[in-house]
Amino acid sequence: MSSEIRRTRAVRFASTGAPEVMVLEDVDLPAPGPGEVQIRHEAVGLNYIDVYFRSGLYPQPLPAGVGLEGAGVVTEVGEGASFEVGDRVAYCDRPPGSYAQARNMPARAVVRVPDAIGLDTAAAMMLKGMTVEYLLHRTYPARPGQTILFHAAAGGVGLIAMQWAKALGLTVIGTVGSDEKAELARQHGCDHPIVYTRENFQQRVMDITSGKGVPVVYDSIGKDTFQDSIDCLEPFGMFVSFGNASGPVPPVPLTALKGSLFLCRPSLMAYTAHRPTLEAMSARLFEVVGSGKVSIKIDQRYALDNAVQAHRDLEARKTTGSTILIP
Repeated sequence: MSSEIRRTRAVRFASTGAPEVMVLEDVDLPAPGPGEVQIRHEAVGLNYIDVYFRSGLYPQPLPAGVGLEGAGVVTEVGEGASFEVGDRVAYCDRPPGSYAQARNMPARAVVRVPDAIGLDTAAAMMLKGMTVEYLLHRTYPARPGQTILFHAAAGGVGLIAMQWAKALGLTVIGTVGSDEKAELARQHGCDHPIVYTRENFQQRVMDITSGKGVPVVYDSIGKDTFQDSIDCLEPFGMFVSFGNASGPVPPVPLTALKGSLFLCRPSLMAYTAHRPTLEAMSARLFEVVGSGKVSIKIDQRYALDNAVQAHRDLEARKTTGSTILIP
């Protein structure tokens, strides 16, 4: 452990707004404190939650860093942190700041990456893959033979979910924005892709299920899909809201949950706050990827100094699969 203060490059913003508020800056990188590790990033994950922080939807003190996901090599270990220099590690947790060449991170949020998994793959899958893990195994543990509805089926989370759901023996209905994305979702295990830009997905779901509906809807879109998603549910079904790509769902009266429905808003950070749960979730993710049942599709790679364009493309829905930034 040393007291040396190094310099690194990091994307930061002093005010919330459009992608252009982000600036790549030289910043101080002090030695890791007690319970911290210093990580040299090999790759950084791009996720829609980064947009929520940058836009101000999720408030935080400013100026601030961006990004919750990264993978790299431990270069220094703070007092009490149970890692070693040279360990290959990854994380998907607060505080924001992964858009950087290097950073300090609480060791409680960091896991070792198996040798069989590349660090670029780890950066592309941690937040998305851990999200799918809790959705399918914890929030609503879907059973073999059930039919589920999963929105944004061709996105980074969606493509992992399509494969994982098929490995669990589920029938998958997925919404996408184009024929190209429909084909991509189908190739990854989606049984019934629905192009929402020209089809009414609620009607299609009822057609596919012979009017029964589905037991669960996994929704990262938000206000644009909420009511029709509720109308897709069978009695006692669960609506799982885990994102706001179209904006937050407005206040909902309890009377909207007709049919004895359940509505929940789970958070990855709530699950991973418990270290044993974090380790169990990451182990399951590494196992399903290592087994080949789930492959991680990295469709876009941007240099760290091109983070503004990466955000533009993400918000314009020009991206598919996972996206990483290379420091």
